[in-house]
Amino acid sequence: MPMMTGREYIESLRATKPEVYFLGQRIKHIVDEPMFQPHLHGAAMTYELAHHPEYEQIMTATSHLTGEKINRFTHVHHGIDDLVKKVRMMRLLGQKTGTCFQRCVGLDGLNAIYVTTYDIDQKYGTDYHERFKRYLLEVQKNDWMPAGAMTDARGDRSLRPSKQKHPDVYLHIKERLKDGVIVSGTKAHITGAINSHEIITMPTRTMTEEDRDYSVSFAIPADAKGVMFVFSRQTNDTRRLDGVLDAGNPKYGIVGGEAVIIFQNVFVPWERVFMAGEYDFTTELVETFAGYHRSNYGGCKVGLADVVIGGSSWIAEAHGIGKASHIVDKLTEMIAMAETCWSCTLACSYEGYRTPSGAYHINPLLANVTKLNITRMVYEWMRVGQDIAGGKIITLPSEKDLNNPASGKVLEECFSGKDGVPPRDIIKMLRLIENMSVGAGLPEAMHGAGSPAAQKIMIERRSGIEKKIELAETIAGIRKDRDFETIVGKDEKTHWDEVRKKIEERRAQIH
Repeated sequence: MPMMTGREYIESLRATKPEVYFLGQRIKHIVDEPMFQPHLHGAAMTYELAHHPEYEQIMTATSHLTGEKINRFTHVHHGIDDLVKKVRMMRLLGQKTGTCFQRCVGLDGLNAIYVTTYDIDQKYGTDYHERFKRYLLEVQKNDWMPAGAMTDARGDRSLRPSKQKHPDVYLHIKERLKDGVIVSGTKAHITGAINSHEIITMPTRTMTEEDRDYSVSFAIPADAKGVMFVFSRQTNDTRRLDGVLDAGNPKYGIVGGEAVIIFQNVFVPWERVFMAGEYDFTTELVETFAGYHRSNYGGCKVGLADVVIGGSSWIAEAHGIGKASHIVDKLTEMIAMAETCWSCTLACSYEGYRTPSGAYHINPLLANVTKLNITRMVYEWMRVGQDIAGGKIITLPSEKDLNNPASGKVLEECFSGKDGVPPRDIIKMLRLIENMSVGAGLPEAMHGAGSPAAQKIMIERRSGIEKKIELAETIAGIRKDRDFETIVGKDEKTHWDEVRKKIEERRAQIH
């Protein structure tokens, strides 16, 4: 199974013809659109690094279906080692791109559907799992990038999907046919959607019997008939059209190129349907996906932290304050926070377990702790990065003014630093820090893979609070402590009666 290079991935998209709109205009072809170039490059890195010998162990895996080497982004985890290598891969790619590289949502979708379809089949005697394995083989054989589409538009969130005024705010089955299903609805904020080969969908929440038609999962080509993409706005997105200096991260962009996906009477053949009404398994699918995806954030966001920390150190040195004690202290604080999140994601990977399907899942409690830390600590280490960079990261003049003969020379002198450091290099680094610490990446750290409230719900559910109460009661003596009674060789009441008697005797001796 040949794995694509980064260039081959981009060229492979020329064969696709998705219906994409941006700023009210139909985009003729995504590969040639300047606004989309950075997102293509970020995703391409997931392909390119798989061909580097030094990264082979992290970026590739052995398919459990064929025994052949494949890109890890098409792999179903079959051991603790796979879980650990996945987050190492996430950190590496964060370091290499300084942004979202988009492919992990599809990876987590593949793994979550693999686990859940097996369990559905065990209960209902369906053949979803075998269908999915055949699809997975296609993904591996073609080295496809599937976009994971979970989040629905959701409309009035006080109402269940089946009670919405506008039914298309949730993706749903409109009609069941002999050879497949007809679906309609909207998926929102979908990372890497326009530059993916395939779209794999999942329910966005727990469904009830009345939401049976909304309990659906399937895979379709990104350019399937009836599928429309609306590319979303991002902070300072059109700056990439103003010049390299203004863009901040001109090579790899801001966040993950999210889009709204509108499904309008789309036909999906049965062989690509992996859930069609089994509402009682929507919780499992959602929580399994969320666990995988939340564990990633301690990898990819820490990779981004490595870039911001390096940029902050560079800019401090360029400004002549690199050795100042307060700068060293701030950089150390950033490093400590990032490595704390890294420790969390390693822990939830090493604490993973085998599911009945044979695939491995992370520790869900620790995955949610990882993501909750990310929603806080990313903001904090980015705040420190802003502090080190100074106010210039949001008040720099444009590249056009730097190129203006009337103002350019004076501006370069004004924004110079230590001798030997080109002023334009200083501006490049400041724009990068601005892009990462002020731009769209912060809300993504907050809401990607679910908001903090979602993590807290899962942490409370899996915290084992009853067991913790039992531990406290046992230590306090409210509950029997059989181990203690074994140690002292008698029941607690007898032991403490004897202890009290000895204490009184000792007190009498002292006085």
